[in-house]
Amino acid sequence: MWRSGTSADSYYQVRPECADDVPESTFRIKVGRTLSARKWKSAFSTEGYLDIGKTLGRIHHGGVHPSIRGEVWEFLLGCYDPKSTFEEREQIQERRRVKYALLKEECHQMFSLVGSGKFVTAPIITEDGEPIQDPIVLQQLNCGKEQASLTKGNDAFSGSQMERQSNGYGPMDKKEIQWKLTLHQIGLDVVRTDRTLVFYQKQESLSKLWDILAVYSWFDADVGYCQSMSDLCSPMIILLEDEADAFWCFERLMRRLRGNFRCTESSVGVEAQLGNLASVTQIVDPKLHQHLETLGGGDYLFAFRMLMVLFRREFSFGDALYLWEMMWALEYDSDLFSMYEDRESATEKSEGSKGKAKSRWRQCGKFERENLRNGGKSSAAPLPISVFLVASVLKDKSSKLTEARGLDDVVQILNDITGNLDAKKACMGAMKLHKKYLKKAKNT
Repeated sequence: MWRSGTSADSYYQVRPECADDVPESTFRIKVGRTLSARKWKSAFSTEGYLDIGKTLGRIHHGGVHPSIRGEVWEFLLGCYDPKSTFEEREQIQERRRVKYALLKEECHQMFSLVGSGKFVTAPIITEDGEPIQDPIVLQQLNCGKEQASLTKGNDAFSGSQMERQSNGYGPMDKKEIQWKLTLHQIGLDVVRTDRTLVFYQKQESLSKLWDILAVYSWFDADVGYCQSMSDLCSPMIILLEDEADAFWCFERLMRRLRGNFRCTESSVGVEAQLGNLASVTQIVDPKLHQHLETLGGGDYLFAFRMLMVLFRREFSFGDALYLWEMMWALEYDSDLFSMYEDRESATEKSEGSKGKAKSRWRQCGKFERENLRNGGKSSAAPLPISVFLVASVLKDKSSKLTEARGLDDVVQILNDITGNLDAKKACMGAMKLHKKYLKKAKNT
């Protein structure tokens, strides 16, 4: 039994030696407001249909109880359709677990440490695909082989074997070389991710995070792996016990964010969102935008981190999760599952959203309702709530930011907000700015 006002920090224990460096979560579990296990269970019909409308409202008002957070997130991120039955979801879950197992085995055949309970933190090949005989890697590989009792000739890292390893056949292609070039970077990021949490004192947890990111990097080769992905994936393996379930939950989150990580020789993916942030700020706070441009910050690169990892560094772990679920509840689209399962429906949605607005209304979050209300008036895709969240933080600190004498001052002001933000107030501020932006943009 939990009491109203209980802190959620006990569910995400911090290592004692790190306690003084970690801000305390402001999120409190409140009876009657927080979505509890009992309320969650009662939101389903006997067949398994979920009343997503009421669920979204409760999440917006009080967040999700940590004990059910993982399964609720699977709906918020579009892993499952609220209009599906218990039986249908079990079938989907089983198919996905089988698919993940096949993906993981494919990766294991290319690099034996995948699935071994170990991982690498040093480069294993050159850009030409030649093996690097690094003592650290050799030691990690040997440990991995002992752990997994591998029988692949006991020479998985010899030069001749490495040249032949391409799914077990022939020389490596460019995709495999690129994948193997990222594995050590994933390992380096894994050991730095949420290191203040007791959860990551276990080797099992670290290797689980590395496995998921390694498999995802192979699965989505267009994006591969980029720094900060570990910060987005970490909560998934903490909340969802089954590794495959955590993988697909992360994959759904990346469907929303992968554009931020797609880089070319001339641009970084998140630049588009930074440009959107500049446009929003110019409309809702032109004085601040002008001052930032004068300082040479018109590209808004100082807000890069907030957009890339969705405020993971600005909030405590518990508050960041609370912020995420409120964001997803506010911008929830009832067509989310079908859009992800059938990419063609994304086009159908954009063409027919106006006609379906009334029937979809109750099944969408408040932010998405505003987009529906303004649907058809612009051919541009609606901006994500994360852009308005950052804009809200900038506007809230506008008086200090307009006094900044240089970009170093801007960065320092934004660094000082760490641990001092209220997730719910931030979301409310984002909603207000969103309405203001839509109204002003309509008149310009």
